[in-house]
Amino acid sequence: MRAPFLALLVVVCGCSPNTGSEDHTFTLYRNSVTDPNMRVHVATFNASEKEEYNRENCDVAQKLFGAQPGVKTRFWCEKGRYKK
Repeated sequence: MRAPFLALLVVVCGCSPNTGSEDHTFTLYRNSVTDPNMRVHVATFNASEKEEYNRENCDVAQKLFGAQPGVKTRFWCEKGRYKK
C-alpha cells in the first residue's frame, strides 16, 4: 500500500529529469542487503526551486522509504546528480 504512495511522492516532489539547476539538485540513493557499500540510484530531486526545496523533499523521501515495514537497506541523500 505504501509503494504507490511513495511512487506518487517521487513524481510530485519535482523529480523530473533535466530541469532545475545543477547547484540545487539532490539524489536519493540506497545500498543493497547483500552489499552495504553499493550505491543504487533511487530518485533525483531537481525542481527549479531553491536548493532547500529539493534537499527537504529528498530527506522526506529518504525517511518514507526507510520507514516501510521490512526495509533492510539504508537510504541517503547527496547533493548533485547521480554518481556511481
